[in-house]
Amino acid sequence: MAVSGRFRNLVSPFLRQNHTSSSSFSSEKTPLYASFYAVLVEAYLSCGRFWQAEEAFDRMRETKLNPSLREWNRLLFKFNSVGLIRRALFVYQELLRCRGESNVFTKNVLVHALCKLGRFETGLDLLRSGEIDTVTFNTLIWGLCEVGKVEIAVGLLSAMVKKGIEMDSITRNTLLKGFSRMGFLEKVQSMAETAISLDVVGFNSLIDAHCKLGSVNHAMELMDEMSRRGLRPDLFTYNALVNGLCLAGEMSLAEAMTHEIEPNLVTWTTLIGRKSVQEALSLYEEMVKKKGILPDVVTYSALINGLCKSGRVSEGFLLFREMENTGICPNHVAYSTMVHSFFREGRFTNALALQREMIVKGIPMDKVFCSSLLFGYLKMGRINCAEEIFKMISDDDERAVNLTLVYSELVDGYCKLGKIKEAELVLGEMSERGIPANVITHSSLVHGYCKEKMLQEAFDCFRNMEERRISPNIITYCAMIDGFFKTGRETEALLMHEEIVRGGLRENEFLLDVLVNGLRKKGKIEDACRLFKEFTEKGLKVDLVNFTSLMDGLFKAGDATAAFEVGQQMVDRGLSPDVGAYNVFINCLCKQGKIDQAMSFYAMISDVGLSPDLITYNTVIGSLCKEGKTEEAQAFKIQMRKSGINPNIITYAALIGGFLEEGKSEEALQVLKEMAAVGLTPDSSFHRKILRFCLTAKSPSSLMLKMHEEIVQMGLVLDRTVYHSLVQSLCLVGSTAKAMAVLKAMEVRGFEEDGFAHQTLIMGYLRSGHLEKASTVYHEMISKGLNPVVQTYNNLLRAMSDAGMMQEAEKLLQEMEKTGLIPNTATYNNLISGHAKKGNKKESIRLYCEMVRKGFVPSVGTFNALINGFAKAGLMIQARELFREMERLQLSPNSSTYDILVSGWCKLSNGAEVRRLLSEMKQKGFIPHPITINSVSNAFAKPGEKLSAKKLLKEFYRREEID
Repeated sequence: MAVSGRFRNLVSPFLRQNHTSSSSFSSEKTPLYASFYAVLVEAYLSCGRFWQAEEAFDRMRETKLNPSLREWNRLLFKFNSVGLIRRALFVYQELLRCRGESNVFTKNVLVHALCKLGRFETGLDLLRSGEIDTVTFNTLIWGLCEVGKVEIAVGLLSAMVKKGIEMDSITRNTLLKGFSRMGFLEKVQSMAETAISLDVVGFNSLIDAHCKLGSVNHAMELMDEMSRRGLRPDLFTYNALVNGLCLAGEMSLAEAMTHEIEPNLVTWTTLIGRKSVQEALSLYEEMVKKKGILPDVVTYSALINGLCKSGRVSEGFLLFREMENTGICPNHVAYSTMVHSFFREGRFTNALALQREMIVKGIPMDKVFCSSLLFGYLKMGRINCAEEIFKMISDDDERAVNLTLVYSELVDGYCKLGKIKEAELVLGEMSERGIPANVITHSSLVHGYCKEKMLQEAFDCFRNMEERRISPNIITYCAMIDGFFKTGRETEALLMHEEIVRGGLRENEFLLDVLVNGLRKKGKIEDACRLFKEFTEKGLKVDLVNFTSLMDGLFKAGDATAAFEVGQQMVDRGLSPDVGAYNVFINCLCKQGKIDQAMSFYAMISDVGLSPDLITYNTVIGSLCKEGKTEEAQAFKIQMRKSGINPNIITYAALIGGFLEEGKSEEALQVLKEMAAVGLTPDSSFHRKILRFCLTAKSPSSLMLKMHEEIVQMGLVLDRTVYHSLVQSLCLVGSTAKAMAVLKAMEVRGFEEDGFAHQTLIMGYLRSGHLEKASTVYHEMISKGLNPVVQTYNNLLRAMSDAGMMQEAEKLLQEMEKTGLIPNTATYNNLISGHAKKGNKKESIRLYCEMVRKGFVPSVGTFNALINGFAKAGLMIQARELFREMERLQLSPNSSTYDILVSGWCKLSNGAEVRRLLSEMKQKGFIPHPITINSVSNAFAKPGEKLSAKKLLKEFYRREEID
């Protein structure tokens, strides 16, 4: 920065002079000015002031200054080395235009830039003309090896021989490294054996390759071979071995090896990258304070990555800014890590701010960063932005991107948003462009289908993989098994597990987790335990997640003893409970309302040397809010921040909900504003939750609209889902006029009318008792070609039946059947109840028989309506038969059923039946209705003692209730 400031002060007079007139440069001083500008551009580039460097270069060209070829080459080299590749190509074009000449150095830098862009054909064309040397070939070989095109790189060796250009150790070592990266160890060994002599760099390439491929023992043997040949292993050799040992999980050996050398920054960074976050931070502190080694951008990036992966994104961002303060400019890797982490946490504002910062600083966005942007935009629901990013990546061949990977990312994003049709179109486009879809692409689609409960489509996609010779992996199988479980097809899920075993695919902990979760959610916790035992007996290395999942299932099944036993098994296997395991205990206790016990486990987390995570805090805060303890919940949020964990959307939703349920709308709005201030962008799910919390407010509709406006201002994307949630919420509180206004606003914004909104409005009118208005909306739907669903018809039928409008109900039933909809249990229940209330026993019994014949089971309410009809007509024998029919269908009579029967038998003065029924009521804990008590006293009390009988009966049942 200081260099930049000195240059700015020095050149400002010249820049002002240049701004007024380019002709003021004297001819004898022109070379001096040209050299000065060249130095100025280089200085800006060295300081990372890229846009100023480009501006200075453009001014140099405006003034027609023409530096020497050597200075042009330095500018070309500098622009290329800082990553401004496109500007480097522009500099090359200007060089040729201004000087009309170039040399081998120019060509070599140009070839290097072209390799970075993946434009290898242009690079190969340059070999056929002009002056070239070994460096030119080595650069192209390096570029091809970097993208895995090692075979083409080897082919260049014959071209070198034809042109009489000798290979050097760099040529051989580059190819060695290229083959090593691709895992072609046999070819590496062949090259090593046929080579006259391997130098230290060659051996290092071999050692590095073996280490990365997990052959650490072979790498150690190669180091011994170096010593036998009289070559002394250097720091790179040791660093490669340290990295290999870290990858193999041999951390103690890796650390022991560092004692044989004086570790440099690379050594420290390697160890930091493989340690847990806390250990990495301790090493970082030791490196800086004790050893005096200052971190570089790679060290910082490793630490930032570790913090972000462990959920400590805010701490990662503080370190990111600390890196800048120390004069180290974050690279695209550090930016990608932070942007991706912000997107993952829903902190979209922060992520997009960093993207803009990158653009201002001129830091190139590579394919990894663009993939992060693609992921973020899809997560935000900004489909248009995501598609623009995707188009930019997929159309730009110069990026040399893996198009299969990019397309797979888009397919996965669409599937996660439930946009299956769009995902299918992307897959079709891949086929048209000849881009092969891989197992990841298909697995995403299978998972998307399963998520939308489109099991047949998921299964078809799964089987199509085999036809295309793409073997489903364990993740694909897990997606299918999970889908089968979630749609109640448990047998097929277990059959697919058997298929995995038969096919020889290795079972792992992910599969066990899917199976255990599927079984426990179906209430088959015993089967889940049995399967868990089978997997462990097979020798599968069961992890903490598997144990935690089983404990969670046992807790939810109410078997706390068994859950603790599983926890003991976990400890016996040498697995110490992590925060996730403690979270299971806290969550289950909170759901049972045992907050005090949950807090004991919360305190235990710190006692065992762990730290509560985001889930821990969210669980506790959510439970406190449900208990009406919002002040305590707020205190936990503050504590959460102090521990370095940033509250997320779930945290804020719980707090806002807590305040709203307590009637503290102003406090809720304050929390919402705080959420906006920290850069969290709400989604449609958050919007729906907040509207539901408003239902219990004094003026719910006004509060809903106010909260809705606030959330929209925070960046919520207004889509059909958001409008539907608002319309539905307003209808739930009877604000149909406001719901209608929202519908009109929806149409103004270009959203086509749909059935859901109209059906919701019908529900709203019916809840408000406006049957006529509900019918009007229904007829509007039909006229617009929007067919209601069965539930809407059932809602209207229930309202008509309650109003005794049975002719209209029958007509509506006919209209329903014309649309192809099949009446269900609720349809028949509504019609039977309506006819029974009207005293039309014949029609109600006919409908009842039709209902049973079609396999529908009547509800208790239906039987009550039928029994009541017969009781009113004094036909108690028939009423008793219906009562027995309920018992045969294993339907438990409720208190109303007994009240109806008791009153009916009272009218017939059948004391035996009345006593029997009252005795059954007592056994089942039912209290007779006051009307029933009146019926009993009127029927059986002696003349003149009816009031006393009523009083006595009421007192008796009141005591029974107290007891």
